[in-house]
Amino acid sequence: MRNTRHRRQQILQRLIQHGSVQVSELAEDFEVSSVTIRADLNHIESQGLATRTHGGATLVRTPPQEQGIHEKDALNLPLKELIGARAAQLVKPGENIIIDSGSTTMMLARHLRLRRDVTVMTNGLNIAWELANADGIDVLLAGGMLRKQSLSLQGSQAEASLASYSFDTLFLGVDGLDLQFGLTTHDEAEARLNHRMVERARRIVVLTDASKFGCVSLHRIARLDQIHTVITDDGIGAEYREGLERLGVEVIVAEPLR
Repeated sequence: MRNTRHRRQQILQRLIQHGSVQVSELAEDFEVSSVTIRADLNHIESQGLATRTHGGATLVRTPPQEQGIHEKDALNLPLKELIGARAAQLVKPGENIIIDSGSTTMMLARHLRLRRDVTVMTNGLNIAWELANADGIDVLLAGGMLRKQSLSLQGSQAEASLASYSFDTLFLGVDGLDLQFGLTTHDEAEARLNHRMVERARRIVVLTDASKFGCVSLHRIARLDQIHTVITDDGIGAEYREGLERLGVEVIVAEPLR
Protein backbone atom coordinates (compact mmCIF):
# COMPACT_ATOMS: atom_id res chain seq x y z
CA MET A 1 0.00 0.00 0.00
CA ARG A 2 2.81 2.41 0.84
CA ASN A 3 4.45 1.77 -2.56
CA THR A 4 1.14 2.41 -4.29
CA ARG A 5 0.59 5.67 -2.41
CA HIS A 6 4.14 6.85 -3.07
CA ARG A 7 3.91 6.00 -6.79
CA ARG A 8 0.60 7.85 -7.16
CA GLN A 9 2.05 10.91 -5.48
CA GLN A 10 4.98 10.85 -7.90
CA ILE A 11 2.62 10.48 -10.86
CA LEU A 12 0.59 13.45 -9.62
CA GLN A 13 3.79 15.45 -9.28
CA ARG A 14 4.67 14.67 -12.90
CA LEU A 15 1.19 15.75 -13.97
CA ILE A 16 1.66 19.06 -12.19
CA GLN A 17 5.09 19.57 -13.76
CA HIS A 18 4.26 18.51 -17.33
CA GLY A 19 0.48 18.81 -17.66
CA SER A 20 0.09 15.29 -19.02
CA VAL A 21 1.51 11.76 -18.69
CA GLN A 22 1.57 8.60 -20.79
CA VAL A 23 0.81 5.10 -19.52
CA SER A 24 3.65 3.48 -21.45
CA GLU A 25 6.28 5.89 -20.10
CA LEU A 26 5.05 5.58 -16.51
CA ALA A 27 4.96 1.79 -16.68
CA GLU A 28 8.56 1.73 -17.88
CA ASP A 29 9.80 4.29 -15.35
CA PHE A 30 8.11 2.68 -12.33
CA GLU A 31 8.68 -0.90 -13.56
CA VAL A 32 5.05 -1.92 -13.18
CA SER A 33 2.40 -3.09 -15.63
CA SER A 34 0.27 -0.82 -17.78
CA VAL A 35 -2.76 -2.19 -15.92
CA THR A 36 -1.30 -0.89 -12.64
CA ILE A 37 -0.62 2.56 -14.11
CA ARG A 38 -4.14 2.77 -15.55
CA ALA A 39 -5.50 2.00 -12.08
CA ASP A 40 -3.29 4.77 -10.67
CA LEU A 41 -4.54 7.27 -13.24
CA ASN A 42 -8.16 6.24 -12.66
CA HIS A 43 -7.63 6.86 -8.95
CA ILE A 44 -6.16 10.33 -9.59
CA GLU A 45 -9.05 11.08 -11.97
CA SER A 46 -11.54 10.07 -9.24
CA GLN A 47 -10.07 12.84 -7.07
CA GLY A 48 -10.95 15.38 -9.77
CA LEU A 49 -7.28 16.14 -10.44
CA ALA A 50 -6.90 14.63 -13.91
CA THR A 51 -8.82 13.54 -17.00
CA ARG A 52 -8.04 10.20 -18.60
CA THR A 53 -7.07 10.35 -22.25
CA HIS A 54 -6.22 7.70 -24.78
CA GLY A 55 -2.93 6.30 -23.51
CA GLY A 56 -2.55 8.65 -20.54
CA ALA A 57 -4.03 11.54 -18.58
CA THR A 58 -4.01 15.34 -18.44
CA LEU A 59 -4.04 17.64 -15.43
CA VAL A 60 -7.37 19.23 -14.50
CA ARG A 61 -7.00 20.70 -11.01
CA THR A 62 -3.69 22.09 -9.82
CA PRO A 63 -3.04 21.85 -6.07
CA PRO A 64 -2.87 25.32 -4.49
CA GLN A 65 0.49 26.95 -3.92
CA GLU A 66 1.86 26.88 -0.40
CA GLN A 67 1.98 30.11 1.58
CA GLY A 68 4.57 31.00 4.21
CA ILE A 69 3.75 30.78 7.90
CA HIS A 70 3.43 34.57 8.25
CA GLU A 71 1.00 34.76 5.32
CA LYS A 72 -1.02 31.89 6.80
CA ASP A 73 -1.12 33.62 10.19
CA ALA A 74 -2.94 36.57 8.63
CA LEU A 75 -5.57 34.51 6.78
CA ASN A 76 -8.99 33.83 8.37
CA LEU A 77 -7.59 34.84 11.75
CA PRO A 78 -10.93 35.19 13.61
CA LEU A 79 -12.01 31.73 12.42
CA LYS A 80 -8.71 30.17 13.47
CA GLU A 81 -9.08 31.82 16.86
CA LEU A 82 -12.50 30.20 17.32
CA ILE A 83 -11.25 26.80 16.17
CA GLY A 84 -8.22 26.93 18.46
CA ALA A 85 -10.35 27.92 21.46
CA ARG A 86 -12.81 25.09 20.79
CA ALA A 87 -9.99 22.56 20.39
CA ALA A 88 -8.52 23.61 23.75
CA GLN A 89 -11.78 22.57 25.41
CA LEU A 90 -11.04 18.96 24.44
CA VAL A 91 -7.77 18.87 26.41
CA LYS A 92 -8.06 17.48 29.94
CA PRO A 93 -5.56 17.62 32.83
CA GLY A 94 -3.14 14.71 32.75
CA GLU A 95 -3.28 14.28 28.99
CA ASN A 96 -0.34 13.88 26.64
CA ILE A 97 -0.96 15.50 23.26
CA ILE A 98 0.74 16.32 19.97
CA ILE A 99 0.20 19.73 18.42
CA ASP A 100 1.23 19.76 14.77
CA SER A 101 2.86 22.88 13.32
CA GLY A 102 0.59 25.40 11.65
CA SER A 103 -1.27 28.67 12.03
CA THR A 104 -4.55 27.18 13.28
CA THR A 105 -2.85 24.83 15.73
CA MET A 106 -0.91 27.86 16.99
CA MET A 107 -4.23 29.25 18.22
CA LEU A 108 -4.83 26.03 20.15
CA ALA A 109 -1.46 26.45 21.87
CA ARG A 110 -2.35 30.03 22.81
CA HIS A 111 -5.55 28.85 24.51
CA LEU A 112 -3.70 26.16 26.45
CA ARG A 113 -1.29 28.50 28.22
CA LEU A 114 -3.21 28.53 31.52
CA ARG A 115 -3.83 24.78 31.63
CA ARG A 116 -2.21 22.53 34.22
CA ASP A 117 -0.71 19.04 34.04
CA VAL A 118 -0.59 18.75 30.24
CA THR A 119 2.34 17.43 28.20
CA VAL A 120 2.66 18.74 24.65
CA MET A 121 4.92 17.42 21.92
CA THR A 122 5.22 19.65 18.86
CA ASN A 123 7.27 20.03 15.71
CA GLY A 124 6.39 23.74 15.49
CA LEU A 125 8.96 26.23 16.75
CA ASN A 126 6.32 28.93 17.11
CA ILE A 127 4.12 26.58 19.15
CA ALA A 128 7.00 25.60 21.45
CA TRP A 129 7.81 29.29 21.96
CA GLU A 130 4.19 30.09 22.75
CA LEU A 131 4.15 27.43 25.49
CA ALA A 132 7.72 27.94 26.73
CA ASN A 133 6.71 29.93 29.82
CA ALA A 134 3.38 28.19 30.48
CA ASP A 135 3.95 26.84 34.00
CA GLY A 136 1.50 23.95 33.85
CA ILE A 137 2.63 22.56 30.49
CA ASP A 138 5.62 20.37 29.78
CA VAL A 139 6.88 20.78 26.22
CA LEU A 140 8.63 18.13 24.14
CA LEU A 141 10.14 19.42 20.91
CA ALA A 142 10.71 17.09 17.97
CA GLY A 143 14.21 17.10 16.53
CA GLY A 144 15.11 17.22 12.87
CA MET A 145 15.69 19.73 10.12
CA LEU A 146 14.06 23.15 10.33
CA ARG A 147 11.75 23.92 7.43
CA LYS A 148 11.77 27.71 7.39
CA GLN A 149 8.66 28.00 5.22
CA SER A 150 6.52 26.59 8.03
CA LEU A 151 8.82 26.99 11.08
CA SER A 152 8.50 23.23 11.53
CA LEU A 153 10.97 20.48 12.32
CA GLN A 154 10.88 17.41 10.11
CA GLY A 155 12.88 14.55 8.64
CA SER A 156 14.05 11.17 9.92
CA GLN A 157 15.16 12.53 13.30
CA ALA A 158 11.76 14.10 13.91
CA GLU A 159 10.02 10.87 12.90
CA ALA A 160 12.27 8.81 15.17
CA SER A 161 11.57 11.13 18.11
CA LEU A 162 7.95 9.91 18.14
CA ALA A 163 8.76 6.21 18.32
CA SER A 164 8.98 5.81 22.10
CA TYR A 165 5.81 7.77 22.93
CA SER A 166 2.08 7.15 23.05
CA PHE A 167 -0.26 10.14 23.00
CA ASP A 168 -3.89 10.67 23.91
CA THR A 169 -4.66 13.12 21.11
CA LEU A 170 -3.07 14.54 17.97
CA PHE A 171 -4.25 18.00 16.93
CA LEU A 172 -3.43 18.13 13.25
CA GLY A 173 -3.36 21.05 10.82
CA VAL A 174 -3.78 20.38 7.09
CA ASP A 175 -3.50 22.20 3.78
CA GLY A 176 -6.35 20.27 2.19
CA LEU A 177 -9.29 18.05 3.16
CA ASP A 178 -11.02 16.20 0.35
CA LEU A 179 -13.73 13.56 0.78
CA GLN A 180 -12.02 11.21 -1.67
CA PHE A 181 -8.31 12.01 -1.35
CA GLY A 182 -8.26 12.62 2.41
CA LEU A 183 -5.91 14.91 4.32
CA THR A 184 -3.04 16.50 2.41
CA THR A 185 -0.14 18.90 2.80
CA HIS A 186 2.36 20.58 0.47
CA ASP A 187 5.60 19.02 1.70
CA GLU A 188 6.54 15.34 1.43
CA ALA A 189 8.67 15.23 4.61
CA GLU A 190 5.92 16.99 6.55
CA ALA A 191 3.37 14.46 5.28
CA ARG A 192 5.58 11.56 6.44
CA LEU A 193 5.97 13.09 9.89
CA ASN A 194 2.24 13.78 10.15
CA HIS A 195 1.56 10.18 9.16
CA ARG A 196 3.82 9.02 12.03
CA MET A 197 1.92 11.32 14.38
CA VAL A 198 -1.33 9.68 13.33
CA GLU A 199 0.15 6.29 14.20
CA ARG A 200 1.23 7.41 17.70
CA ALA A 201 -2.04 8.97 18.90
CA ARG A 202 -5.27 7.31 20.03
CA ARG A 203 -7.48 10.19 18.89
CA ILE A 204 -6.95 12.32 15.78
CA VAL A 205 -8.49 15.81 15.74
CA VAL A 206 -8.14 17.90 12.58
CA LEU A 207 -8.24 21.68 12.92
CA THR A 208 -9.12 23.49 9.70
CA ASP A 209 -11.18 26.44 8.56
CA ALA A 210 -13.73 25.68 5.87
CA SER A 211 -11.58 27.18 3.08
CA LYS A 212 -9.51 23.96 3.08
CA PHE A 213 -12.45 21.71 2.19
CA GLY A 214 -12.18 20.44 -1.38
CA CYS A 215 -8.49 21.38 -1.60
CA VAL A 216 -5.96 18.70 -2.52
CA SER A 217 -2.25 19.30 -1.96
CA LEU A 218 0.43 17.08 -3.39
CA HIS A 219 1.16 14.78 -0.43
CA ARG A 220 -1.42 12.74 1.44
CA ILE A 221 -1.20 12.46 5.23
CA ALA A 222 -4.06 10.09 5.99
CA ARG A 223 -7.45 8.82 4.87
CA LEU A 224 -10.53 10.40 6.41
CA ASP A 225 -11.58 7.12 8.01
CA GLN A 226 -8.41 7.29 10.12
CA ILE A 227 -9.49 10.43 11.95
CA HIS A 228 -12.03 10.95 14.73
CA THR A 229 -12.96 14.64 14.81
CA VAL A 230 -12.85 17.73 12.60
CA ILE A 231 -13.13 21.16 14.21
CA THR A 232 -14.04 23.87 11.71
CA ASP A 233 -16.17 26.99 11.26
CA ASP A 234 -19.74 27.51 10.10
CA GLY A 235 -18.58 27.86 6.50
CA ILE A 236 -18.62 24.07 6.15
CA GLY A 237 -21.05 22.99 3.44
CA ALA A 238 -23.68 20.29 3.79
CA GLU A 239 -21.79 18.00 1.39
CA TYR A 240 -18.70 17.94 3.58
CA ARG A 241 -20.53 17.78 6.87
CA GLU A 242 -22.67 14.84 5.72
CA GLY A 243 -19.74 13.16 3.98
CA LEU A 244 -17.57 13.28 7.10
CA GLU A 245 -20.38 12.05 9.32
CA ARG A 246 -21.03 9.12 6.97
CA LEU A 247 -17.41 8.12 7.55
CA GLY A 248 -17.96 8.22 11.32
CA VAL A 249 -16.06 11.49 11.78
CA GLU A 250 -17.40 13.85 14.44
CA VAL A 251 -17.83 17.41 13.10
CA ILE A 252 -17.55 20.27 15.60
CA VAL A 253 -18.42 23.75 14.40
CA ALA A 254 -16.58 26.30 16.51
CA GLU A 255 -18.75 29.14 17.78
CA PRO A 256 -17.89 32.28 19.77
CA LEU A 257 -17.33 31.61 23.47
CA ARG A 258 -20.10 32.98 25.66
